[in-house]
Amino acid sequence: MPDDHDESGEHADHDAARAWLPPTRAIRAGRHEDDTSLAPVLWPTTTFVTPTVDEGREMATMIGAERFYSRFGNPTVRAFEDAIAELEGGESARAFASGMGAVTAVVLGLCSAGDHIVAQRQIYAGTQLLLQMACPRFGIDVTFVDGTEPGAFAAAVQPGKTVLVVAETPANPKLDLVDLDEIGAIRGPMTVVDSTFATPLGQRPLDHGVDLVLHSATKAIAGHNDASLGVVAGSEELLAWIWGFAVIQGANAAPFDAMNGLRGLRTLAVRLRQQAETAHRLAEALEAHPAVESVRYPGLESHPQHDLAKRQMDNYGGLVAFDLAGGLDAGRTFVESVELCQLATSLGGPETLVTHPASTTHVNLTPDERERSGIGLGSVRVSCGLEHPDDVVDDVLQALAAIDG
Repeated sequence: MPDDHDESGEHADHDAARAWLPPTRAIRAGRHEDDTSLAPVLWPTTTFVTPTVDEGREMATMIGAERFYSRFGNPTVRAFEDAIAELEGGESARAFASGMGAVTAVVLGLCSAGDHIVAQRQIYAGTQLLLQMACPRFGIDVTFVDGTEPGAFAAAVQPGKTVLVVAETPANPKLDLVDLDEIGAIRGPMTVVDSTFATPLGQRPLDHGVDLVLHSATKAIAGHNDASLGVVAGSEELLAWIWGFAVIQGANAAPFDAMNGLRGLRTLAVRLRQQAETAHRLAEALEAHPAVESVRYPGLESHPQHDLAKRQMDNYGGLVAFDLAGGLDAGRTFVESVELCQLATSLGGPETLVTHPASTTHVNLTPDERERSGIGLGSVRVSCGLEHPDDVVDDVLQALAAIDG
């Protein structure tokens, strides 16, 4: 057998790595600074000693210096970035302090006054508010389209003016899907997909020709409700532009959060598999309940875009959305009646969480804006955790019973 450190051994390892499936890559990626440590190595420092003036100048002017100042780069953060880039099939990645830090860096790092953006209506409210409130202040025009309508994105592109197309699939909170092949086929503007709900193990937008993929890695990627992270992956060229803005923006990821993000990646495949199983069972139970008007889960045949989900998703995820017939009163009663599940706004962690979007994640939208996004006063989103599926389903059913009780 060749030694791991000789030329033939390195070549063999490289060939083996190319054949690794995504769950294996999630365990093995991002280890270049770990030496013999199996756990991610934490570099908690904010700054590093600079050996010479010339080396300091070089690091201050290069992209992603890892041992200069942690706003520019940090070995632990770089390991997380490398892992995400590998999982997404990108050349590079940049981590941020939150998902919105990543979204803001993409939008303001790539667009200038006079530019135009096309985005979908079915989108996380924080992103929507950035686009419709902050962008006009910077002279950036935004057109919102129905992301589920075939050809809507391309039709809204203004040649020579549109710089960015922004999509989110599955969309928060109603799990509407966008055709990734359609987004990837758009020529002219840069394209970015928020793939938070899917994770890199659920879909890979870059494989469909999309330019950038971003995540709120706070959610399923880190997966334990103890890290605030955002990340963008794509080509070296685009990441260089984003990196330049990110250093000025200052929303850099903390090394401790990046370490927890790497820890989360190691178990992402098994967590996602369990969460998807629970979500599917819960969605089927909700479909049969008289208090529920409609259910959204990409794995259900009743999902209006189920065929698209089968084509572009490897895992349907752990999120379920549904609408209660009783509106606000029913929604409030339900989310306040769960016992095992917990009322909270995040997702992707080990605990099953229920969210009432109209009063939390999308509360700052007007009633018309919520309606255009398909969010009703009785809409509920469930992020399935790692509890036994029977317990989750039983808890949801008893909370539904409280609506009529």
